Amino acid sequence: MHKILYFAVFICGVLGVQSQSITGSELLDKAIAYHDPNGQWPTFKDSLKVVMETPNNSSRESIIYLNLPKEVFNLTVKKEENTAQYQIEQDNCNISFNGKRNFTEEEKATYRLDCDRAFMMKDYYTYLYGLPMKLKDPGTNLDPKVATKTFKGKTYLVLKVTYDAVVGKDTWYFYFDPTTYAMEVYQFYHKEADNDGEYILLSGIETFKGIKMPKTRKWYYNKDDKFLGTDILSHPN
Repeated sequence: MHKILYFAVFICGVLGVQSQSITGSELLDKAIAYHDPNGQWPTFKDSLKVVMETPNNSSRESIIYLNLPKEVFNLTVKKEENTAQYQIEQDNCNISFNGKRNFTEEEKATYRLDCDRAFMMKDYYTYLYGLPMKLKDPGTNLDPKVATKTFKGKTYLVLKVTYDAVVGKDTWYFYFDPTTYAMEVYQFYHKEADNDGEYILLSGIETFKGIKMPKTRKWYYNKDDKFLGTDILSHPN
């Protein structure tokens, strides 16, 4: 027992020293070296398939095409009998619903068929599947101090991130394996004092153009650990 306790204290001590000796920007560089070792993200061009499963609801399948150099984003969303398509090329946006470009105001409101939604989804998927590389974007503020935190029974190196007001108002925390620097958890708060927001557990790896992306994301509320849903990433058939 004494040996086990000593080992645990030793490991915590090593991690504490490591977190004190590495800066936030250095930790991010190591994480990017793990996830995108060949620097492919700026020229990324590929398709992703994401299936979202939520409690007491039917699954939703999304096929996402990203061409970052040409600023192209195509999203096809299938749920039950309906299919919505959002196409963005630079500032141009086109939407179709069940193969039609013309749809009713009721359909537009019910299924959120508008360009604001299209650009929001572009930002959402580009950000989440571009992590941790997206933390190099302008307006991103890295805390220079790296924390050590145990979360769900595992000890991580944790990077705190805030954003310029024009970029975003949430506070994010990114949890990296202290040995491989793989990103395994991220967490955000709208108002941290209220313990609102969500945390996302990452597992598995899918590789696209040499980039290691988390295969499975499980979403939970911070305040009560309520399970919200799962995103599963794969290559389209």
